[in-house]
Amino acid sequence: METRIAIIGIIVEDVDATGDVNEILHDYGMYILGRMGLPYREKNLNIISIAIDAPTDVINQIAGKLGKISGVSAKTMYSKLPSGKK
Repeated sequence: METRIAIIGIIVEDVDATGDVNEILHDYGMYILGRMGLPYREKNLNIISIAIDAPTDVINQIAGKLGKISGVSAKTMYSKLPSGKK
């Protein structure tokens, strides 16, 4: 199956939602290349970026599930070229 490289940017404005975010990321951990989390204490929020190599539908599932969590925003940016078969 063809996969894509993407970055999912996540803003967690409700710290109580952190557990739900981590659970989703754990469920899709096999696709995650790397993760960077930045606590922004002055604004009481967390910024997370996820580098991922997965089929487009899987990337959309992850971003969709994250975006449905109250207090969480998620946006995806795709590479222009497919990464190949996985």
